[in-house]
Amino acid sequence: MNSIELKELSKQFGSRTAVDKLTLSVEQGTVFGLLGQNGAGKTTTIKMLCGLLSPCGGDALIEGISVTSKPQEVKKLVAVSPQETAVAKNLTVFENLEFVAEIYGANKSTAKEKAQEMLLRFGLADRAKDKAKSLSGGMARKLSIAMALISKPKVLFLDEPTLGLDVRARRELWNVIGELNGKMTVVLTTHYLEEAQALCNKIAIMSCGLLRALGTAEEIIKQSNTDNFEDAFLFFTEKEEEK
Repeated sequence: MNSIELKELSKQFGSRTAVDKLTLSVEQGTVFGLLGQNGAGKTTTIKMLCGLLSPCGGDALIEGISVTSKPQEVKKLVAVSPQETAVAKNLTVFENLEFVAEIYGANKSTAKEKAQEMLLRFGLADRAKDKAKSLSGGMARKLSIAMALISKPKVLFLDEPTLGLDVRARRELWNVIGELNGKMTVVLTTHYLEEAQALCNKIAIMSCGLLRALGTAEEIIKQSNTDNFEDAFLFFTEKEEEK
């Protein structure tokens, strides 16, 4: 069963087409990679799928619900950990988690329970009383993902989750994302090609708003007639730029 279905999804900003009739599907419970160079249309696509931007054409279904006709219903099913870590820096780690749980409708008691659960799950219990601004980049990203997961979404969007992190912090987040595989649908954008290969069941490559390739990393390599995934990525992104 598909968790996400895009049907000629399109978005224009003035005369510029950011997403051009994008059609693809994402199977339920998989980690799906959305790759492309800066300006390819990845973040715009995610914003439309989350109900944060209205499409100019086409439609998308999240768990069978239309983002164009029922965006508020879609928002109840999804969560986002954005590229800019979405934490309140002057709140403690625990307070950040508790606050988000309450936003999603939990009462005070339940919110505390959910926050405690996430602290343990993400190895943040010893930092519970520390203000978020004191966290390292890796710990802040963990908190951001924990905040996104506290509502138990059907679909989780991770926009550049390991950007700027050191090798150890990146590997720790890989483990976190890997544990979600099979439990919920995850859409991941990243500029780290080895990250996409390691984590994603299926990958889409976008360029200039268009879908250029779709499949497993191995299938995309074969489609490009190259020897490795980096060359395949360059083949599909440069191909569009040359037009």
